[in-house]
Amino acid sequence: MKNAINPALYCILFLLLLAAPRLRAGTTHPKRSEIHRPASAVIAKPLSKIFLEEADSLYCAMDLESYGLSHQAFAYALKGYTYLMEHHWLSRTDIISICDFSQSSRNKRMYVVDLEQKKVLINTYVAHGRKSGSEFARTFSNSRSSHKSSLGFYVTEKTYFGDHGLALKIHGVEKGFNDRAGSRNIVVHGSEYVGPDFIRCNKFNGRSFGCPAVPLSEADELIQTIKNGSCLFIYHPTKKYIARSKILNS
Repeated sequence: MKNAINPALYCILFLLLLAAPRLRAGTTHPKRSEIHRPASAVIAKPLSKIFLEEADSLYCAMDLESYGLSHQAFAYALKGYTYLMEHHWLSRTDIISICDFSQSSRNKRMYVVDLEQKKVLINTYVAHGRKSGSEFARTFSNSRSSHKSSLGFYVTEKTYFGDHGLALKIHGVEKGFNDRAGSRNIVVHGSEYVGPDFIRCNKFNGRSFGCPAVPLSEADELIQTIKNGSCLFIYHPTKKYIARSKILNS
């Protein structure tokens, strides 16, 4: 487990902390590689220019566009990561994980990024909840038995062995959006209904009861990489979340 940040990353985060405390009106940063944007999606309060410049620097350094991750998803993920860091909620400061649910479930839309080494460690498939949509996730919920995905920021916790083998508990830190993840048993786990083998025989990946399920063959590596206190962000550019998230609008 890493508790310290290297000097280069610390300088970047310091600039982000200066820029990020308030979101203000202005021109939105152009999206680069967003695969799908629902009609309901809006960017209510664009990130500041300084913040976006720093986020863009990291985005380009890691060539995230080539992986299909939208610039907006990464910028918001970095904003929330910085907030969690500032509040000392993370014990793993090197890793950030992003589920970009603006994309089709046929895409590799989960990204595990090493911010210190500035590289993508894992890029793989991830399922959304069965009631959230079919190929594209469209609706989200924090309610029990909704079988929908929950948006927002999470802190990873400990692993355990369950019905799907190795699984990872995650703690939702956004009240009203994902703070019922524990009581809903929303965890990261592997499944045979996610991955290239499943897609070859189906129009899109299978769906979960709300868990960010990943390919069974990659689950152990991914879980071991992000466990014990790292930041996980489940993103979708929908109006309610972007406008009301206390973390994004802090």
